Amino acid sequence: MTDANFPLTADSDFDDLPRTLRRERDARAREAREREQRDKREREGRSGMDASLGDPPSYLSRGRPAPTAYNDDPVPASVQRFDVPFLRLVAFFLKAVLASIPALILLGTILYFAGKGLEAYFPELVRMKIMITFPGG
Repeated sequence: MTDANFPLTADSDFDDLPRTLRRERDARAREAREREQRDKREREGRSGMDASLGDPPSYLSRGRPAPTAYNDDPVPASVQRFDVPFLRLVAFFLKAVLASIPALILLGTILYFAGKGLEAYFPELVRMKIMITFPGG
């Protein structure tokens, strides 16, 4: 068992916030840093032409950090349309049916032997037989 010593004061670096609150806190801190950098650039002064163009993209600026790559955060997306040709869809389902046949055989075999095992261990269980008869035969 590991010995975890967690600080009991709220002043420590121990971060027990939920992920969404940490993201929000980090986003606000990032916005504050960007605002400070923008204010610093404005105080240092830029030429009128540079100011009218706005901030350069982060990949062109050497002073800014590179944009963050995808981490564990989910990427928001929604499927608008799923376009599959009909014949490919038919072929997929035929393959799925053919692939399910061995699985059904295996499942039937497992259930058969499970029933035989129950019958062997519990002979007092009532077995029911259904007899199907055809009239006139």
